[in-house]
Amino acid sequence: MNRLGERMLIGGDLVSAGRGGAFDNVNPATEEVVGAAPEADATDVERAIGAARRAFDTTDWSTNTELRRRCLVQLRDALRANVEELRAGLVAETGTPVRLTGGVALEDAIGYLDHYIGLLETYEFERRLPTKTIGGAPTERVVRREAAGVIAAITPWNYPFYLNICKVGAALAAGCTVVLKPAPDSPWSALALGEIAAAHTDLPAGVLNVVTTSDNRIAGLLTAHPDVDGVTLTGSTLTGRKVMAAAADTIKRVTLELGGKSAAVLLEDADFMAAIPMLAGSICAHAGQGCTQLTRMLVPRTRLDEALAYAKGTMERIPWGDPTDPANLMGPVINARQRDSILRYYESAGRDGRIVFGGKPTERFSRGYYVEPTLITDVDPKASVAQEEIFGPALVVLPYDDEEDAVRIADDTPYGLSAAVYGADVDRAMSVARRFRTGTVGVNGAMWFDVESPFGGYKQSGIGREWGTEGLEDFLEVKTIAFPPAVG
Repeated sequence: MNRLGERMLIGGDLVSAGRGGAFDNVNPATEEVVGAAPEADATDVERAIGAARRAFDTTDWSTNTELRRRCLVQLRDALRANVEELRAGLVAETGTPVRLTGGVALEDAIGYLDHYIGLLETYEFERRLPTKTIGGAPTERVVRREAAGVIAAITPWNYPFYLNICKVGAALAAGCTVVLKPAPDSPWSALALGEIAAAHTDLPAGVLNVVTTSDNRIAGLLTAHPDVDGVTLTGSTLTGRKVMAAAADTIKRVTLELGGKSAAVLLEDADFMAAIPMLAGSICAHAGQGCTQLTRMLVPRTRLDEALAYAKGTMERIPWGDPTDPANLMGPVINARQRDSILRYYESAGRDGRIVFGGKPTERFSRGYYVEPTLITDVDPKASVAQEEIFGPALVVLPYDDEEDAVRIADDTPYGLSAAVYGADVDRAMSVARRFRTGTVGVNGAMWFDVESPFGGYKQSGIGREWGTEGLEDFLEVKTIAFPPAVG
């Protein structure tokens, strides 16, 4: 095998783009071109879809649970064996701090395949209903869950390896075939997955295909193609709307994990000294490039100054810079476009409110797409920085008057992905947690993120769920079969 991340996987073959095109892969920490990825055209995408369609229609992949389990075990083991090369590629193409690759960004993500490996041993793909007289006749019934078909998996650049595993693992476990299309800013993580699968697993040709392109029009073929049965996307809400519109003509099933503007509510009896350093620090991890980041912190108006002091003290001590340095929690953002977008939000915050810390283009580095950790307050809850997903290391602190006001402000965005609540009275904190219109909530720092916990959003944060049994079932159709009871 050549260096991981050079070739696409189509129909079981590792190939370059049909017309030989390629696009640059840029290191966001240095702005240097570190390599290239194949520039697929429409013909390449059609070939990948056709391969996935044939594999679904002509092999026993969708019904052979033991084969699926074996292939996922082989994939997990091969990924672990290649983890150092995967780590180097991930850090180079995304600026992910290397200290995060020991967790969800890479190593934990490989282990998450165990969730679907386990489900293939225990999940009930067929269950029997009680015998019942229907229409005057005794009737037996079975309810089957069957693979949905060909799935287009479209992934972003922020945690690309994890998200590739999340989508591909679930779809393959369900018996679907897959065409994986990563963001053009993180092609290697997907291409390497395909190369390892081709070399080290018994996946039938066409079950997994990986195509890369920098042209969104080419990628759009996946969401509208009649031979694609479903689309799973993690991305912005704007992109989610486009995917839904493209899928509408053929009534594809869609699973969408979209944007967020999540709030952490600190009740008046919360331990600020314990909670705020964790909240202010986490917003800086990987430069705030996470959809579930708690980007708004709501505190009692009487404790606003105290909250700002704790948050500022934390941000002042955040280690950031070179992502290859294990000491750093924060590296660059992904590209110049994202850096400039974040800086525009910082300018807006300076006009509409008060920047307590950061908020300027950094002068610490001569190259790289770096921005400062930034603490913002004195903005209206309806201001853009308090309503829109910045996707950078920015924390907005908003005061509230009472519990009703806190819940109202927390829920008053188009999003509903995640939330948190802190308070000494756990019963009260749990009561507040139940009132949020969000898909996940953490109480007093407890972590909801786990492969057994379904994850997804309310409102414009998405449709469907990942992980848990729900993550498997999003790739399954439900069929009821009725038949007469056996005689004798």
